[in-house]
Amino acid sequence: MTQEDTHKKYMQLAIEEARTGILNNHGGPFGTVIVKNGEVVASGHNKVLANNDATAHGEIEAIRAAGLKLQTYDLAGCTLYTTGEPCHMCLCACMWANIDKIYYGCTIEDNGLIGFRDDKFNQIFGGREKLQGFLNEVGREECLELFSFYRSLRRKIY
Repeated sequence: MTQEDTHKKYMQLAIEEARTGILNNHGGPFGTVIVKNGEVVASGHNKVLANNDATAHGEIEAIRAAGLKLQTYDLAGCTLYTTGEPCHMCLCACMWANIDKIYYGCTIEDNGLIGFRDDKFNQIFGGREKLQGFLNEVGREECLELFSFYRSLRRKIY
């Protein structure tokens, strides 16, 4: 399997995780999988609406699940795949957890197209240009299809 095929496989799992959250009205179209040594160790999707918790983003949910499964707060050696470029909260959580790399589908700008305000925080905090090699875009077209599906449902944006 090529590296491109591997990225596509894990991003598809993140998309499926996001779709589960959307269909259950848990929150936005953000799904995440965490991979270590070629195995998915955890997944999560946005549960902000379901939990009434502004921090229940897909990445945070997956990090919490991975920590429990691996019985450690140190996720060194793990790679995270997520349908939307992480907000600053999630980005910093990934760094605190020692995630090795992040692969995301839709960009901060794409998040704005469906009503999310990540760009506001990005303007305030910036700094993403320093993270080349850590933050990597893959599967954008497939994730844009997911975002389009979400937008068509006219769900509550928090």
